[in-house]
Amino acid sequence: MRPILELLEKQGGAIWSLSPDDSVYNALEMLADWNVGALMVMDGDKLVGVFSERDYTRKIALAGRSSKDTKVSEIMTAQVLTVTPRTSTDDCMALMSQKKIRHLPVVEGSKVLGMISIRDLMDNIIKDRELTITQLQNYISS
Repeated sequence: MRPILELLEKQGGAIWSLSPDDSVYNALEMLADWNVGALMVMDGDKLVGVFSERDYTRKIALAGRSSKDTKVSEIMTAQVLTVTPRTSTDDCMALMSQKKIRHLPVVEGSKVLGMISIRDLMDNIIKDRELTITQLQNYISS
């Protein structure tokens, strides 16, 4: 069980965020530019929500609203679950599965360190399994 901090360090410390006053259209452009599925919504240094593709599809596209006329604050997920950098990858996976979420901001006190996705966790699990298989093959053949 690794702490989630190890995954964050591999990301290079990028914090993809936007303001609650940004338009949803602008948020969609950011998602596309950065090739991510969610952004943290920050009011200065304070985490106030998460904006995701799911928020857009359910609260704009299906509701017939305009992404250019709607602020992120109107549709973001404001009740954000977070983890600390010491939370294990297994605990993060369990939380995401239980709560049916795909992104978890990582915070230390009030400082936002980054966000991990279910894809980050799955990639990590796959790499661990590949390493284990390689080590076992080397052990068997030696």
